[in-house]
Amino acid sequence: MVGKVKKKKSKVRILVSFLLIAVIASFTYKSIISLERQYLLEKNSGSRTMPVPSLKKTPDYAAHISLESLNSPHAILIRLKDHAVLMQKNSAGKIYPASLTKMMTAIVAIENLPDMHQRIKLPKSIFQKLYKADAAMAGFQPDEEVMAIDLAYGALLPSGAECCIGLSRQIAGSEKNFVNMMNQKASYLGMNNTHFENATGLHDKNHYTTVKDMSILLSYALQNDTFREIFTSSRYTVHPTNKHPDGITFYSTMFKELKYRGITGGKILGGKTGYTDEAGLCLASFAEEGKQEYILVTAGAKGDNKSEQYNITDALSVYNSLGEK
Repeated sequence: MVGKVKKKKSKVRILVSFLLIAVIASFTYKSIISLERQYLLEKNSGSRTMPVPSLKKTPDYAAHISLESLNSPHAILIRLKDHAVLMQKNSAGKIYPASLTKMMTAIVAIENLPDMHQRIKLPKSIFQKLYKADAAMAGFQPDEEVMAIDLAYGALLPSGAECCIGLSRQIAGSEKNFVNMMNQKASYLGMNNTHFENATGLHDKNHYTTVKDMSILLSYALQNDTFREIFTSSRYTVHPTNKHPDGITFYSTMFKELKYRGITGGKILGGKTGYTDEAGLCLASFAEEGKQEYILVTAGAKGDNKSEQYNITDALSVYNSLGEK
């Protein structure tokens, strides 16, 4: 009887020891993976694949428009070929970028995903918080498996927050880690008055930038062919998914508001809108007038998604002024 008890205790000790070893091994493995992931994040977030824009004031040319006539309290106009600042209004003043944030989310994702056609699953857990925050959504559903390229289009055209979180988690393991990459990229680009707290642009007092910094970001991102293709698209239909066998068709929030309004002697090629109560109406746009390309970033215009879109009105006014003498 005593022998049986001893054998039983011995088996228990062996089982406990085995479980303890398993726990230690699992913890060690996770630590190694975590360190490897952090190394990759630091390595990738500093990827310097394209020249960094350096803005400069030019004395020989300017947009012929009264700054007081703009609805937006913050604005900057850049000539893309030489990054010359042609017009600015409180361009270094602090703003909340709202969904203009998604330009950074998209370019960081594009630069760090080796295969833009890989499928990414959007877990149920990411949707509840976004629904509660009334975040703009592209229309994907929980547990939908979507190509990375479609998520990038979803982030920039309909401004889908679920697309941003899906890309963030796939690349960095969490939105928090991905935001670290966004801030590292901002630092590398010389966006010295910018700090991101999330990948979607949802309001946070510590999530801020300037229109000048946003113009630097867009100047940089447009050098990337994939980003440029997405940014200048007015509509896009995603590949079939397990939830949408016929895909989903996205429409650019800017082109939808622009409708049939154009500019004299040129055209608006692309843009990203943004709005929160705190940020006001914002717009980062890209246009061609004559043989030149321009970037205009405005922020803080009064109004909301149901009012006249004063950010669009300002863009039309500024770009139309380029042809005036």
